Amino acid sequence: MRLSTKGRYAVMAMTDLAVNAQADDKAVSGGHRPISLSEISERQQISLSYLEQLFARLRKAGLVKSARGPGGGYTLAREPGCLFVSEIVLAVDEPIKATRCEMTSNKLGANKRLNASMSKDQAVREIGCMPGGQRCLTHNLWEDLGVAIHDYLSQVSLEDVVRKRTRKKVQITAAEPSRSVMMEA
Repeated sequence: MRLSTKGRYAVMAMTDLAVNAQADDKAVSGGHRPISLSEISERQQISLSYLEQLFARLRKAGLVKSARGPGGGYTLAREPGCLFVSEIVLAVDEPIKATRCEMTSNKLGANKRLNASMSKDQAVREIGCMPGGQRCLTHNLWEDLGVAIHDYLSQVSLEDVVRKRTRKKVQITAAEPSRSVMMEA
């Protein structure tokens, strides 16, 4: 799976925000105090400049709100139970996939039709990682794994992470409608 530092750090920082923004004597309207990125940086050992880049994307995606001035910082845009890990990962531009194929990449000529009878849309869907744009033999395996990972992360909220409730049974529906499995994560 291609889940780089960017996605992991974004989830860590958002979890820190969920834990530390709880209502206290410094709370602002809504019951949550803004948390500065320097606080998160210190606690999570993540570079401040890296956090600034991540939070710009998280704010643009509507997952956090910013407050300026003394005592400013960030708060969650929604309650932790309504923010899902998959949203966070995707907000920082991390595709949740396990294949090495670039489905819409022009690297292998996505605009080139692999077969004269294919439409442009079909050709784009068929682009794979092998020379000439073919898919590798294990493409469907890794593509299904990527779907399963996305399905799992779409069911885990920040509240689940905070409360250490991430071991869930999730329903994974494979690409073929007749196949469905239960997976304990």
